[in-house]
Amino acid sequence: MISPALKTLLIVAFLIAIIWNLGAGLYYMMTDKGESKRTVNALTKRIVISVVLILLLVLAIKMGWVVPHGVGRNPG
Repeated sequence: MISPALKTLLIVAFLIAIIWNLGAGLYYMMTDKGESKRTVNALTKRIVISVVLILLLVLAIKMGWVVPHGVGRNPG
């Protein structure tokens, strides 16, 4: 079983990678002025990382590694 701290660290690492690639896409868009494909590549990586994160979370929920706690659910 994976420790809760490791799960949190893994999810935060994915989110940092997503934000990093989003920032890289913005930077390349501003500096390259459409002369290269670096913007498209950075945003494609962001999408791939996001999809992988979602699939890993779905797998973790199905395997019982992560238990959703129902934020905002009325307990009554």
